[in-house]
Amino acid sequence: MRQRSLIAITAALAAGALTLTACGSRDDNGGGSDSGNGDTTVVIGVDAPMTGDLSALGLGIKNSVDLAAKIANKEKYVEGVTFKIEALDDQGQASVGQQNATKLVANKDVLGVVGPLNSSVGEAMQKVFDTAKLVEVSPANTNPALTQGVNWAKEKERPYKSYFRTATTDAIQGPFAAQYVFNEAKKKKVFVIDDKKTYGAGLAATFTEEFKKLGGQVVGTEHINPESKDFSAVATKVKNSGADVVYYGGEYPQAGPLSKQIKEAGAKIPLVGGDGIYSADFIKLSGAAGVGDLATSVGAPVETLPSAKEFVANYKAEGYKEAYEAYGGYSYDSAWAIIEAVKKVVEDNDGKLPDDARAKVVDAMQNVSFDGVTGKVSFDEFGDATNKQLTVYTVKGGDWATVKSGTFTG
Repeated sequence: MRQRSLIAITAALAAGALTLTACGSRDDNGGGSDSGNGDTTVVIGVDAPMTGDLSALGLGIKNSVDLAAKIANKEKYVEGVTFKIEALDDQGQASVGQQNATKLVANKDVLGVVGPLNSSVGEAMQKVFDTAKLVEVSPANTNPALTQGVNWAKEKERPYKSYFRTATTDAIQGPFAAQYVFNEAKKKKVFVIDDKKTYGAGLAATFTEEFKKLGGQVVGTEHINPESKDFSAVATKVKNSGADVVYYGGEYPQAGPLSKQIKEAGAKIPLVGGDGIYSADFIKLSGAAGVGDLATSVGAPVETLPSAKEFVANYKAEGYKEAYEAYGGYSYDSAWAIIEAVKKVVEDNDGKLPDDARAKVVDAMQNVSFDGVTGKVSFDEFGDATNKQLTVYTVKGGDWATVKSGTFTG
């Protein structure tokens, strides 16, 4: 399951807060509508958890897409087009995400969707969007099956032409973490825990495979109920296993209390997780017990990228109440990829949107390539990001500190 770009936003722009609803449709094929100022309105949908445990990440996604739309409008990046966003809350639930996908498809002004956060939600939305020829670009889904098919480990086959992502996959993230834990952190005995969800179980599986291949020993495995907050039984098993590290496949609402309870049980060992735990909220939930815990996340630390400086400055200038969090830069780049695809379609059609704009945007997305907030943004034949960089972070001094950036060597 992460950040930023461009020129300080003027007071006038900030005053014109972007509406989250769309104008009426112009045609039956997703062609946009008249915005009232002579421009065609194109809506970028956003789907993410904006309430509940994962809302910190979801609101960072929404705000970053909002920022991209504002920048595109300010710069008149696509002549004759005004971008707006329609943001829907999926509550981190696959069934709600699927309903949201249907709503976004029904709004004919929507020519692209950024989201969702969770791989399980993405799985539920893909077919709805693909049937409608509506492009979807996730800044956070990392399960390999979404782009490479359920048998991706043996034979890759792309299931849906309309689905893309700017985040790299767990096929890379899990093994990258295993290599760091075994080779550099010198941990040889791992206890593996997951939350049984698409993202968590998949990440734990790819970590485990690589860790064992390196010569590490899995001394215990367990699944937890993500609805629970009492992990004392699992914590006791970890303590009795003799593990010198815990790997957790899941997200921060459970990972924080889990880390705390493992330490309280007497196992003074680090918990390691993926990008799903890389949040300021993990540090709040784990408290002092979280010091020394580790997380991998896609890409390089945004604050260190020259390409992200404008994004960080603009986000701050816009005054969003919530942080851009782990996926801000990837959300901005996902939205900008849609903007680039719309620009290509408009330019290829004498400066206006064609009646089959949605299908044309899907086709254009495959060849999108630009220098984004998170680095080079482009997609391979499966719709996966070509940027495969990852970073290891550790909890230190009340924040996440960078330990190592690099790429997986498999």
